[in-house]
Amino acid sequence: MNTQFKLEKLELNCISITDEGCAALASAFNSNLRELDLSRNQIGDSGVTEISSLLRNSQTLQILRLSDCSISEEVYKALSSALRSNPSHLIELDLTENDPGESGVKQLSDLLQDPNCKLKTLRFLGPAADEGCQYVTGIVGKNPLLLRELDLSKHKLGDRGVNQISALLQDKHCTLNTLM
Repeated sequence: MNTQFKLEKLELNCISITDEGCAALASAFNSNLRELDLSRNQIGDSGVTEISSLLRNSQTLQILRLSDCSISEEVYKALSSALRSNPSHLIELDLTENDPGESGVKQLSDLLQDPNCKLKTLRFLGPAADEGCQYVTGIVGKNPLLLRELDLSKHKLGDRGVNQISALLQDKHCTLNTLM
């Protein structure tokens, strides 16, 4: 990619990119890129693996949107590992409409516990994530994080989840100002 070209925001949502397109994107990654939106593309696990390799090296990417990208539970480990290896830059991560499953939620929770994690906005949901969301709310409440927005919409948290959210909001370390 031309290094004189200062692309900072790249929105490629809903344009039928697959894992092959992610590989091409990874090879042409711009070091100035601050926002990348690949939402509503079928990039799948191999595409996210390509993006994960970019996350390990990027010093500028602040916003990553991978909503509805056919990401399975297995790839959350690679994504979380990449973010833990280079955690200080990303402030917003959108993984809505993917299915993290319980192990994916655990990976995200572990990421949130990293003292170097600078995420301020985390959006995720999926059919199997309901129980795991309760775990995340507990983590947020126990750690003085910078997290400002947590989207748990469309989850069946039940009474237990509502009690955890109530305790979270009362915790003096909680910095959330938006809880959905």
